[in-house]
Amino acid sequence: MGRYIVLYEAPLGVAERFEQATPEEAMAGMQLWVDWAQRIGPGLVDPGKPLGNAVRVTPRSAASTESNVIGMSILQAESMDEALVMVKDHHHLRWAEDCEIVVLEEMPIPEMETSNR
Repeated sequence: MGRYIVLYEAPLGVAERFEQATPEEAMAGMQLWVDWAQRIGPGLVDPGKPLGNAVRVTPRSAASTESNVIGMSILQAESMDEALVMVKDHHHLRWAEDCEIVVLEEMPIPEMETSNR
């Protein structure tokens, strides 16, 4: 069983639309998340939260930057294929034409696993 990080990407305009949503629109949007979470069940380790205020850090500086990653979730699945099934019809993909989902698999670090025994 592995863990998969789900990144929700969207153009800046989509995030701005969320900020301007009416309370009714916000509740309807939350219901989509609740429905998805119920469909995924225990495979949804962490539903995540919206992300913002990106800062790019380099050896020389840290500065605000734009990012199209607007949220994240953590899934647990037997394989990447199973994780992809969990996000295949995700409502995020219907918010705007440019909305995308990136799924990343957490990779083991054998050196850390053996030192914790």
